[in-house]
Amino acid sequence: MAKSKRARTDVLQGTLDLMVLQTIDTLGPLHGYAIASRLEQVSAGSLQLNMGTLYPCLMRLEQRGLVRGTWGVTDTNRKARFYAITPAGRRQLAAEKTQWDRMVSIMRALLSERS
Repeated sequence: MAKSKRARTDVLQGTLDLMVLQTIDTLGPLHGYAIASRLEQVSAGSLQLNMGTLYPCLMRLEQRGLVRGTWGVTDTNRKARFYAITPAGRRQLAAEKTQWDRMVSIMRALLSERS
């Protein structure tokens, strides 16, 4: 019997920063692979980030002072950069959550309209 394919979900423009900040805020300092794995887990495999998408996001967040990267060692004894959210990152996360909640409310209202 063939394995069923999961529908892959593309990241909506402007949501990756929010997802990464929330993941780091919830779980604490993480390296890039762990962040990608967590997002895949939470989405039941629908959201699969490649490192070519994630690492530029992490670098951008670090340059903006929203996360702080430090070198460390993973559970498998590999050197990796671990990212922690900063106080500025928490403020940005709160603002983005508010904006996202507002957008979701608007979309729900629009999608529930009958033609």
